[in-house]
Amino acid sequence: MTEKIGITTTVPAEIIYAAGDVPVDLNNVFITGSDTHSAIERAEMDGYPRNLCGWIKGIYGTVLAAQDIKKVVAVTQGDCSNTHALMETLELAGIKIIPFAFPYDRDRDLLKLQMEKLMECFNIGWEQVVRIKDELDRVRRLVWEIDRLTWEENLVSGWENHYYQVCCSDFNGNPEEFARETRKFIEKAQQRKPFSSGIRLGFIGVPPILTDIYQYLEKAGARVVFNEVQRQFSMPFPQADIVEQYRMYTYPYHVFHRVEDISREVERRKIDAVIHYTQSFCFRQIEDIIFRTKLKVPFLSLEGDQPGQLDARSKMRIDSFLEMLR
Repeated sequence: MTEKIGITTTVPAEIIYAAGDVPVDLNNVFITGSDTHSAIERAEMDGYPRNLCGWIKGIYGTVLAAQDIKKVVAVTQGDCSNTHALMETLELAGIKIIPFAFPYDRDRDLLKLQMEKLMECFNIGWEQVVRIKDELDRVRRLVWEIDRLTWEENLVSGWENHYYQVCCSDFNGNPEEFARETRKFIEKAQQRKPFSSGIRLGFIGVPPILTDIYQYLEKAGARVVFNEVQRQFSMPFPQADIVEQYRMYTYPYHVFHRVEDISREVERRKIDAVIHYTQSFCFRQIEDIIFRTKLKVPFLSLEGDQPGQLDARSKMRIDSFLEMLR
């Protein structure tokens, strides 16, 4: 019987699909829900502190509100430092928790062991997983083309680029349908006139909880041509070996691997400046120090807390930054 399996961030989706189940990225369900604030309020009513990441509270409330998610694969290393407490409170509420860890130093043996333990939980083997990988890679290649159309041909907006890449965490629960949607979008985009030239931005850091940032930037005469973490969800480095594929995935490991990837893309995509988005109360805010030191382009740090639109202060900072670039 097919089950929906919640995931707290990108994990080897091939394993869940190979088991005949469906991965559900809880972040995407939360942020696209009809009432995101209710999910956060539920967490706070149950005792989650107000000064805690909105994504963690949102995931907690989303899982408890769902009627069809009884298991969650939670990333214990390589994502949010608050995930441990999230796991424990979900377990208290009767949700089965399956832990998965990305080794900090990208150790291949440890990563392979974690994948095999996850496969054991779903009672499947390598042969089934590799077969599904081939299917998902065909979908990923379509999303790589959307990314290329964004920065090389200027036919795709920053938000569209964000959407299709972030969906690669779970392929919207249906890879075949997502592939059809993606092909139709590519055909439509190829008929467009290129966007007018403007300030070319890189967007690094976790996907934003703010809902209108891409649209605001475009109205202000700038365009995001690189979504760093979202692009990583599409596994942008082709690898025949699935263990190596998830070892090349930069987000959960040492920050300097991310710096290398960002620096390379800044040059390749002719990016004028970088916006680093961080979530309030997140340990990754500290990494801003490293990015500011290592990236040799103009740099703006933005912070988001609750779901919703940009506040007046953030808009003013963006306007000033873009004016300075001009």
